[in-house]
Amino acid sequence: MKDLANGSIVRHILAMTPPIMAGMVSIMVCQLVDLYFVSGLGDAAVAGVAAAGNAGFLVNALIQVLGVGTVALIAHAVGRKDRPDANLIFNQAVALSVLFGVLTLVAGAVLSRAYMRSVAADEATIEAGTTYLLWFMPALALEFIMQVTASALRATGIVRPAMLVRVIAVVINIALAPVLISGWGTGYALGVAGAGLASSIAVAIGALMLLVYFRKVERYVVFNPAQWRPQPRHLMRILNVGLPAGGEFAMMFIFMAVVYYVLRDFGAAAQAGFGIGQRVLGLIQMPALAVALAAGPIAGQNVGAGNGARVRETFVKSALITSAVMVGFMMLAQLKPELLLAGFSNDRETMEIAYLFLRIISLNMVAQGLIFTCSSMFQGLGNTKPVLLSSATRVFTYSLPAIWLSTRPGFRMEHVWYLSIAATTLQAALSLWLLRREFGRRLVLPPPEQGMEEAGSEPVVPPARVPAL
Repeated sequence: MKDLANGSIVRHILAMTPPIMAGMVSIMVCQLVDLYFVSGLGDAAVAGVAAAGNAGFLVNALIQVLGVGTVALIAHAVGRKDRPDANLIFNQAVALSVLFGVLTLVAGAVLSRAYMRSVAADEATIEAGTTYLLWFMPALALEFIMQVTASALRATGIVRPAMLVRVIAVVINIALAPVLISGWGTGYALGVAGAGLASSIAVAIGALMLLVYFRKVERYVVFNPAQWRPQPRHLMRILNVGLPAGGEFAMMFIFMAVVYYVLRDFGAAAQAGFGIGQRVLGLIQMPALAVALAAGPIAGQNVGAGNGARVRETFVKSALITSAVMVGFMMLAQLKPELLLAGFSNDRETMEIAYLFLRIISLNMVAQGLIFTCSSMFQGLGNTKPVLLSSATRVFTYSLPAIWLSTRPGFRMEHVWYLSIAATTLQAALSLWLLRREFGRRLVLPPPEQGMEEAGSEPVVPPARVPAL
């Protein structure tokens, strides 16, 4: 366990960010590898895999319910030096992860084709996306236990083991993708099914490795089957924090589904170009997101320890770092987008759409970085309802105008991207205001005489204002 309630906040952020980023980049690389090898199967296959990947946002909503609730509550317990509560929360989250994984497998088998019919441009895209989803669902189901174990480690300040497991899983995925998709060395190409199967095998191996690490090495939070029996009070503690954060990912799913819906009249090349551009955009946003995710457990432990001033400092330092990172990548996307998009498709129309998307949408990267930071701070504070509110605002201020514009004469794809910039900027402004309000409610200065009791004492969060969630 690492004590994040003491020491340099910037040093903590910079120490935790690289492993977190490596783990996230590895996940994104898996998706890009799939798209790279699938691109040889045609635009319908690329569009199908990209649209099917959007369904991952919906599953990620459930994954985040567990991940966010686990990080926040365990970090608070660590800050309070309450190891029994940290272990109880961890084991209750493990029980939920098994339930959610089973539900994901059932839903994938029943709903995959219906989902693809609602967003795809043609029958070939529907078939490709459905096939990919069916083979990819085991990977999504296993992600629940991966997320719970990784989140428990992150809450205690330990991020390297989960990163190493992710990297190994990516290497396995990269090695399997050409073999299963294109038939390298075997002569038996599975196509889009091979893309989903490669991911599922890689995640299964990664989950097994992480479980072995937990049983052999980890000591602060441990598996305890006696605590797997559902305890409603503690399950509600996890869900009260996690459900709004999961709702944020559900809002992202709706947002992306609307984009695919308004683009489907432009054909499979438009959806494929957007899918490629969106994956690359996600990749270059990863460093800023990693900084924000590192700030969450730091804020959480300091909330549990009553260090209000350090919570505010964590926000300021992480916001400055994410903004600087986003400015750098925005300039790269504006000046040299071909460096980021090279090699994903040989179709000229598809790549022109990807270039257009990346140049325009990268203009909102600083705003997106502030959204990441605010979201992580709300998670650290243990109140994620404002995150859901700001995300819902973005969805409604984007979706309804986008659908309306798509029915108007002269509608062009650029209108979709410019509208997205406006909606993202609005969400960033609302997130900052909501966080400022939450700070005012939760982080309270002590009375003057209390503040003088100890030399060098700093504003604290009175224990009565930060109850166990």
